[in-house]
Amino acid sequence: MSAGAVTDSHQRADQAVFVRREPSPALPPPVTLTGPIGWLRANLFSSVFNTCLTIIAVLLIAWLVPPMIRFLIIDAVWTGNDRDACLVTELQPRVGACWPFIGERLAYFTYGSYPIAERWRVDAFFALLAFSTAWLLWLDAPRRGLGAVNFFVLLPIASYLLLSGAPILGLPAVDTALWGGMMVTIVVASVGIVVSLPLGILLALGRRSKMPAVKLLSVMFIEFVRGVPLITVLFMASVMLPLFVPPSWSPDKLLRALVGVALFSAAYMAEVVRAGLQGIPRGQYEAAAALGLGYWKTMGLIILPQALRITIPIVLNNYVALFKDTTLVFVVGIFDFLKTIEVARNDPKWATPVTSATGYAFAAIVYLIICYSMSLYARRLELRLGVAEPRRGRARRRLRVPEGNGGVLGQP
Repeated sequence: MSAGAVTDSHQRADQAVFVRREPSPALPPPVTLTGPIGWLRANLFSSVFNTCLTIIAVLLIAWLVPPMIRFLIIDAVWTGNDRDACLVTELQPRVGACWPFIGERLAYFTYGSYPIAERWRVDAFFALLAFSTAWLLWLDAPRRGLGAVNFFVLLPIASYLLLSGAPILGLPAVDTALWGGMMVTIVVASVGIVVSLPLGILLALGRRSKMPAVKLLSVMFIEFVRGVPLITVLFMASVMLPLFVPPSWSPDKLLRALVGVALFSAAYMAEVVRAGLQGIPRGQYEAAAALGLGYWKTMGLIILPQALRITIPIVLNNYVALFKDTTLVFVVGIFDFLKTIEVARNDPKWATPVTSATGYAFAAIVYLIICYSMSLYARRLELRLGVAEPRRGRARRRLRVPEGNGGVLGQP
């Protein structure tokens, strides 16, 4: 055997020593790509532009948040009986929010001028609304169909009897001119939310109708209402609505505002629903026709559930905007939550330089909590309803095999 052959055999033997007979353990991912550092790099510092935006956002937070914390918490006044507690003195050189003012006026912010002896009825209304809303929005709740009937039919009737008064139940009548505060805000927002979606669906279907008269009326209503601001609609409802009914049937100011808000919100909701209907593939209509379903069954069982599902973020966005727009009802003489704060801050008993800022800060906190809760539920509902599609996508990825394997994984 030649020397070259011997050397080659020794090299092959040496190489065989370093061949692994089993796969090496997987290495952990780089620290810079996982954990907090990886999240920061992926979300805040992924590019030069994002890095600049992150720095600007941090500077804005550092500029705005500390003064707010000092005003609302650190320098705030927590106890007191009148304006003297919230004035600058030698012992109190810096004064923040005057929370005793909020504490004393909290009942007015909640009930307005509703009679004190009858405020239990407002509390009962709040309890019924909370129970009905939880029953309707809890996706795993038992008998959710009955919960929907309770929310859209029974709750409005019970609320009207409680708040307005029912002689057959022994409840004295309370004029709506005495209503105010958060009660009015919730009533206006609830009526707008409850009425706008069904009416918006009908308007959207009417706009897509093949009957010229129905389509024309729907288009005229939607475009007219969407072409004017909400204040104009409220003024028209307050001034013109009594002209269409006999004087003895003339509705009060609150009912006029409810009609205006409901119609305004329904026009915008109609466009949202129409966008969802246009996003449904034509094959869904053809499949329903192949099953022999009529128009209303096709819409109620197949088309509308899918259309409303894909428009959930926009629908909730409209609801959040509607809840905030309820503050505009003060222009027709209705004392909503923000208007009661406007009135209370002019009380000489609490006339201080920080009273107005405290009232507006309290209103901002309340609106933020309510609107953010609605947005948070919308995100969770969207994830809940979209769970099936990611699962199907993951299943298809698991069943996909490399070329040459000659089959599908899991095939018997």
